[in-house]
Formats: sequence, structure tokens, C-alpha cells
Amino acid sequence: MSKINENIQVVGARTHNLKNINVDIPKKKLVVITGLSGSGKSSLAFDTIYAEGQRRYIESFAAYARQFLGDLERPDVDKIRGLSPVISIEQKTTNKNPRSTVGTVTEIYDFLRLLFAKIGVAYSYKTGKKMEAMTEAGILENIKNKFDNKRVVILAPIVRGRKGHYRELFEQFRKRGFVKARVDGEIVDLVENMQLDRYKIHDIEVVIDRLKVEKEFYTRLSQSISRALELGEGFLYLQDHDTQESFSYSKFLMEMETGISYDLPNPNTFSFNSPYGACPTCKGLGEVHQISLEKVIPNTQKTIAEGGIAPLGEKRSAGSWKIAEKFAKSKNVNIDEPINKLKEDDLNWILYGNKKGEITFNANAKTSKKRRSRTYEGIINMLLRWFEESPSDAIYNWAEDFMELKTCSQCKGAKLKSESLYFKILDKNIAEYAEMAIGDLYEVFQNLHTKLSATENKIAKDILKEIRDRLRFLMNVGLHYLSLNRQSKSLSGGESQRIRLATQIGSQLQGITYILDEPSIGLHQHDNQQLIEALQDMRDLGNSVLVVEHDEDMMKAADYIIDMGPGAGKNGGYIVTEGDYSTIIQASSLTADYLKGKMKIEVPKTRRKGNGEKIVLEGASGNNLKNIKVDFPLGKFICVTGLSGSGKSTLINQTLYPILSNHSFANSKKTAMEYKAISGLEHIDKVIEINQSPIGRTPRSNPATYTGIFTEVRMLFASVPEAKVRGYKPGRFSFNVKGGRCETCQGAGIKTIEMNFLPDVYVPCEVCRGKRYNRETLEIRYKGKSIADVLDMTIEEAKVFFEAIPKIYRQTKTLLDVGLGYLTLGQNAVTLSGGEAQRVKLAKELAKRDTGKTFFILDEPSTGLHFEDIRMLLNVLNTLADRGNTVLVIEHNMDIIKSADYIIDMGPTGGEAGGRVVAKGSPEELAKSMKSSTGSFLKEYLF
Repeated sequence: MSKINENIQVVGARTHNLKNINVDIPKKKLVVITGLSGSGKSSLAFDTIYAEGQRRYIESFAAYARQFLGDLERPDVDKIRGLSPVISIEQKTTNKNPRSTVGTVTEIYDFLRLLFAKIGVAYSYKTGKKMEAMTEAGILENIKNKFDNKRVVILAPIVRGRKGHYRELFEQFRKRGFVKARVDGEIVDLVENMQLDRYKIHDIEVVIDRLKVEKEFYTRLSQSISRALELGEGFLYLQDHDTQESFSYSKFLMEMETGISYDLPNPNTFSFNSPYGACPTCKGLGEVHQISLEKVIPNTQKTIAEGGIAPLGEKRSAGSWKIAEKFAKSKNVNIDEPINKLKEDDLNWILYGNKKGEITFNANAKTSKKRRSRTYEGIINMLLRWFEESPSDAIYNWAEDFMELKTCSQCKGAKLKSESLYFKILDKNIAEYAEMAIGDLYEVFQNLHTKLSATENKIAKDILKEIRDRLRFLMNVGLHYLSLNRQSKSLSGGESQRIRLATQIGSQLQGITYILDEPSIGLHQHDNQQLIEALQDMRDLGNSVLVVEHDEDMMKAADYIIDMGPGAGKNGGYIVTEGDYSTIIQASSLTADYLKGKMKIEVPKTRRKGNGEKIVLEGASGNNLKNIKVDFPLGKFICVTGLSGSGKSTLINQTLYPILSNHSFANSKKTAMEYKAISGLEHIDKVIEINQSPIGRTPRSNPATYTGIFTEVRMLFASVPEAKVRGYKPGRFSFNVKGGRCETCQGAGIKTIEMNFLPDVYVPCEVCRGKRYNRETLEIRYKGKSIADVLDMTIEEAKVFFEAIPKIYRQTKTLLDVGLGYLTLGQNAVTLSGGEAQRVKLAKELAKRDTGKTFFILDEPSTGLHFEDIRMLLNVLNTLADRGNTVLVIEHNMDIIKSADYIIDMGPTGGEAGGRVVAKGSPEELAKSMKSSTGSFLKEYLF
């Protein structure tokens, strides 16, 4: 029994390529699971241990709840004992919702909202003066002066922004003699059995009185105000009977000069995800879509008839064109004259229409004399209407292509309404705090208590502690350069994972099994120790921390290491060795050989001189870039490095790549961040970005379909004599079309169980048993193998099997060259890691014939790679560069950095303190630079 208390016991694990392994993983320790890509690390950590934890969690639900979730299949393991509740922190679960930010994910912004609701000081958004509490007499006097001789309605707010049916509330007020209420902005009669939709948010105000503000009714007005303030707990609303405009009055916050009154603040007042705090113009997004005239009219030398107005297209018989043509004729606009020669007013007629926008024309000139009117609203108005109202995603996306995101003009990107932005703490509103870098924000909150009053400190003490703790956790995982309002979707996989890691540390849970997937991704060597300390803190709270990782420093800090192997795919799935670091390096394995230096990635003897040409980017100033000039020598292997947040992604992914893409591809619509000039583009013919986004988002996508191998395989099977006799075409062997596929699962091979609040679960199809095809299709065989057998082959096996077919052989060989020989041709895209997806894309490009003038961009290609896999990756990247291409990688891995011909080191640190080129040149030159943090780590790898 004591062994179970001390270890997680896994017995007979056979998930994917695991070879019926048994392992005891010590609890309350930092455990690293390492090994080659495809050796079974994720199969053990995520697909066995985490999957079993998730299944047990669902089994704890009541039977009623489980019926909506379906049965979660048990992982292929005999038993797992000693498993505590499991939380997985992976790279690929980043929230793409634009409303999700660093602040909301970590809950820091929620605490900040609470702080402002409790101690925020209100100021007038008109005059900037501090809002003061108002007496009942003051409210009466203000209403007398402002609404003299006008009819008004006095209302008492009862419910503010809450869900419920409120049947009992309505009945209670009806019995007290009230006959009307304003419900969600509309005055209605209080009737018997009245109730609202319980799942919607409601505002309810009881009508206290309706009267005319004149001298003979002053006493009644005073009594009504008093009654409204009593029921409204210090608040009342006054509605102008004629204009229906509503005014708020408060005994708490009001400015006499302008009559502006604020509701008593609550956390929703400062939420950009709530209608009570969000800016009404941008709905809390901080950005709005605006029509871009440059996209609507990309070439002003064209005529309207030639398609000079892109959404309208070239002259044709379509109804929309005919209407536009008739309208142009009615306004004497020449559609055959170049747009840049048209008068501004004439062009505006076509773009914006006119107020009436009505034109009359023959419905069909040849067959009818009947005339009808049609409305021409203008191209711009049409695009806006389709963007805002169209139920079709295709039309919405089409309209969006002619738009660009601009900062909201009303809130200036702050996301909140005016009233919310005029509550301040130490002269800063909540949006200004959310804009600050986390490192700077932490400094502010460290000293904030010294600047608050004794009463404020008493109220805010616990809130401030929570904010400080969570900010410190973010800093401990190297994210000091981010801000709370940074959108989650803009974060890298490593950043989002470390944010969730900091959130879990902040939750202070104990007795949990945490499983992390390469948390060191995207982290510079300088910040690595902070991450390790954060993981150790989680362990010291009494948690078990399992990390799938290749980082040497992480292994040295681990309490226990499990080395998987010895090879990948079918050659992996065993535990080669396990124990602490000293035990691991004594073992006979690839991991041990690299750790003790027996095997290593050699420093290149010579550096490429390039082709003498270069691309020069000047004045790059997006995000934190400091108006920098950067040279990119062509024909070399370039590495861009630097601390997290130093501006690498902004420089390459958000500035250079969009520029190169727009140059290389006529239909590219990528928008580059701000820069002044670029030269040297004529020296490249195309740019290829190979990122870590999935090769497909459904199980139908796989390496064979993505690389084009499967097209060749289907043609091959269609050429088999028996297939010809049966009349089978290549389409018969596609699992995406009817005919040859299994119709039960529609060729997916699996069925998807949609989980309401957990990731979807996939189970094998009960009819085809995962083979995807029907019986007749599977009867066709090539060299004794069916099409399903081919999809189940590893890439290594496929290379041998299709050796006589040049096209398939070349493509499988490139997949093998990038270290993916262990994948099966039909492996689901959703099961591939970011690093694996990136290498599949790399292999696809390698298989193509290039001109030697291609610019390749890769972002952290070392993700998920073992030392041996990195050696294989470098062979591939060097092959591309040897052909004369330019290969640029954003990277922190020292083995890749030392292998580059030219390094651009960004810094000196992250956030506002970054954005500069601190050093550039060969690895040897960088290592000698006193300014380069990367160079100081690089020395021990070079000399």
C-alpha cells in the first residue's frame, strides 16, 4: 500500500506504440519523460496517464450528466494505481477568441476589476472633476431646474444586469400597489403571473410616479424621489416622457455641473466582456472593421468596367452589375474611364450611392415595357451590410477581405465605455494598468499599499495579495514582457502554456498530477532557470509534475527521468532507462550519449558566404520594435534569436513575412506591421513560411493527403488489373467521397463524440474497425496490401514498399529525412504535435524542385525534437541552404544557433526594453559580443 502512496503505478501500457510497459512514477516529484520523437513519450504521459485521469473524472459524474457526454474509452493499459486528479497543460489549447486575454486567462484582470469596484475613485468624463455624493435635496433641485415644465417618469432600479424569471418579484410589487415597471428599457404593466426568460440578463425598474415638473407638484415630486431612492438603494432613474431619454441620479456619485451620474461600480462595470462595461462601438474588442479603399480599388488605372472596383468585378450580366451600371448611367458616371481620371463626386456616387439611392429601369428591355425601381446603396454600404448581417460565412469572409482592423475611435482601444475609464486608482484607469508590461505592473503593485489610505488598504488587502502573487508567477515563468490585455490568440504555444502554468501555480492546488508538454518552448536560456524554479514550486506544494521535455537543464533539475526509446515508431515504446540524472548518463542510449558528450552536433567547419545579395528592411517599428534597420543576407542559413518578448516574431512573422508574401503572391492580402522601406526583393522569387499550425483540423487530414502521396497511391491502386476490371477510378480509393468509403463513419475511420465542456473524443468506427473503406474497396490489393494497409504503414515501411514508384519514393524519403519515419501515412492530423506538423510541411517543400531563390521562414523548428532529431533537421535545413536558398529560423536552441551562418540577436531584454538588434554576424562574432546575452551562452557551445 505504501508503494501506491509513493508512486503512480502504470501496468501493461500498450497505447499506440507502447510495448506493454510497466513503470512506477514517483509522486510529488518533478519527473521528466524524454526520448526521440515518436518514442512514446506523449503516448505514456498524455494518451495513457492523462486519458485515464480524464475518464475517471467523467465517471464521477452523475448518470444524468454522463448520458450527454458518452462513454470515454479506456486507454489500452492493464491498470493505473495511485493516480491523483490530473491536469494537462499542453501547447495546442490556445484560445482563439479575441476576447480572451492574458488578464482573463490568469484571472488577474478579474481581481483588478474587483479592486476598481471597491476603491476606484470616480471622475466626470466631461469635465474630469471628481464625482461627489449627492443629497436628496440636491437631486430634487437639479430635476426642478433641468426638467422645468416637462413630463417625467420616476423609476427605482430593482434588478441590474442579472438573470432570472423574477415572477415572485413582480408579484410582490404588484401587491404593494405598483402598476407599471420598465423591463429591459420598455415600460410595461405589472400583470398577474408575469415572468421573464430566466436565462437572459435583465434590467428592472419600478415606475414610482409619472408627473409634470411644475410648482404645484413639487411636494409630490419630492415624495416620489424619496421613495425611488429608498427602493433603489440610493439610485433612481428619470425618463423624459417626450424624448424617452433616460437620466440617472445617485446619492453616491454625481457631478452637479453637468448632471452626470454614475451607477455604483461593480466588477462588471470594468469588464469588456459585459454589456455594462464594454465600449458600445466596438463591443469590447478595442478594434473595429473598416472598409479599406486600397483593397476596394487596388488599381486606380483600371476602369470600373475592367474591374477597377474589386467587389463589383468586371462588367458582366450579373444583376448587381446591371444595377450599378444603370445607376452610373443615371448619374452620368463614365464606367469606361480610368478611375484615377474620374471626378471625386462621380466615384463617390458608385462607392456610396445617394440618400434615396433609387433608380428606375426596364426589368427586361426586350420582352417587357414594365419598369421597376431598385435601390442602389453603393459598394461601401453593400459591403458593410453583408459583413454585419449576412448569415453566410462565405459572404462574411468575402466582405472581410475588403476591410482592415482599426483601433476603435471611441474608446481608443481601451475596450471599455467612457464611465468605466473614469474610475481611477492613483490617477490611472483600469485600461492603463492592463496596458503595462507585467514586470512594470508588478513593481507598481508592490508599492501600491503605501499610497492608499488606511480604509482603502483595509478593503483592498486580500485583493492586492492575489494580484501580486499572480503577477509574480507570470514573471517567474519568463513572461514579464507581456501585458494583461495581450490577446491569447497572439501568443506562441510556449507562451500560452506558461501562462496556464502560472495560473495553476496561482490556484495553489495540492495533490494534483500535472502533465506538461515542453514548457521550455520559446524560452531563451536566460529565462530557463525561472521556469524550472516555477515547476519546482508546483512540486513543493505537494503535486506530481510530469514534463515531456528534451531540455538538458530541465533534466539536470528533475528528481526522476524516464528515457523512452530506443528508436521511434515501431522501434520505440520501451523504457530504455529510468532514474535520476546521474543514473541516466551512465546508461547506453542516444539521450545518454548526447548528455555526456559522446555524441554531439558538430560546429560547421566553414560558414556560407551567401550570394552577395541582401534584403534590407528599414524603419521597422511594429509593437516594441524601435525603428530598426535589419539586413538579411541571401543564400545563407540565418538565425534570429533573443530573449522572450525581444521582438523576434514581430520582426519576422508580422513584418518581414507579410512583405515578402505580398511581393511573391499577387493575391496575398497579408498586412505588415509598420516599416519605412525595404529593398532587395527582386533577388527572391518566393517565400515559404513553415509554421507549427496543424496540417488539418479533422481526423481526415494526414501526412499522406497533405504531402500529395495519397493522390499517387490512389492512382496506383486504380491501375491494378482487378480495379480496371471492376471499373474503379482513383476516386474509389478516396475516403472523402461516396463509393468506396465506409458510409457509417463516412470514411473517417472513427466517430466523434462531442463533449459539452471537454475536448471531443474519437472512437473507432464499429463497422469498418477504423479501416475507412467498404469491403469491395479493400479487396483490391497492390503487392498483397489493401489501401487501408498502406495508410497503416509507417513512412519508413512505405519508402521500401514503394521504392519502384519514383514520385511516392521521393516524397516518403523526404519525410524520412526530416525524422518522421515513425509516423504512419494515415495518422490523424489532430494527433500530430506542432513540431511534427512543421516537419511534414518542411518535407512537402523539400520534395518540390526549387529555383534556389526561395526564402524559407521557420518558427522554432526544434519544438519537440530530441538531440538526434535536431541533427537530422539541421541536415535538411543545410540541404535547402546549399541549393542557394535562404533559410531563416527563429530559434533558442543552441545547437541550431551555432550551426547558422548569420545570427540576428534581438534585445537587450523583452517588452519595451527590447525591440533592438543588439548583435549580428556569425556565431563566432556573436560569442565575442559583450552586449549579446545569447552570445554569453553560445561560447560554451563553440569553443
